[in-house]
Amino acid sequence: MTAVPRKRADARRNEQTLLDAAAAAFVTSGVDAPVRDIAFRAGVGVGTIYRHFPTRADLIVAVYRHQVEACAEAGPALLTDSATPHEALARWIDLFVDFLITKHGLPEALRSGDATFETLHAYFLDRLVPVCDTLLAAATTAGQVIPGVGAYQLLRAVGNLCIGAGSDDRYDPRRMTALLVAGLRAQ
Repeated sequence: MTAVPRKRADARRNEQTLLDAAAAAFVTSGVDAPVRDIAFRAGVGVGTIYRHFPTRADLIVAVYRHQVEACAEAGPALLTDSATPHEALARWIDLFVDFLITKHGLPEALRSGDATFETLHAYFLDRLVPVCDTLLAAATTAGQVIPGVGAYQLLRAVGNLCIGAGSDDRYDPRRMTALLVAGLRAQ
């Protein structure tokens, strides 16, 4: 059995910088942001991006996975650091909303037929539903959330409230999700 070579620390930092720069570019310009703009934000040449991510789809998937991981890792930390489990849930849902409303162009990319995107939705569910479930269970056990709310149902509801974010200035998905989370409170 051969060992998988680990990336050097500077290569990992470069990749992290590229992911952060691409995520920022995707927020402002969508997933079709020019690679040269991403390279400029990261302070690297275009060739560096293609060395790490040979195709745009590879870059989009890497950014998406990186952000899913950050959201997943935040759940346990919020549960530990928040005053109550309900507060942890509310703060995590805020992070989830941030994640969803900054994905300009991602839904279209996911429906593009590119095989690179096929497993992305399942990955998203596999990582985030258990985190949401843990937060819901803690809040329910503490008597702060009504019982019987499923994690998948809640994430789906939040996702539906975030559809069209940014396309209508009169609509605030953050306000609507805050109302949803407030409505989960046990009386």
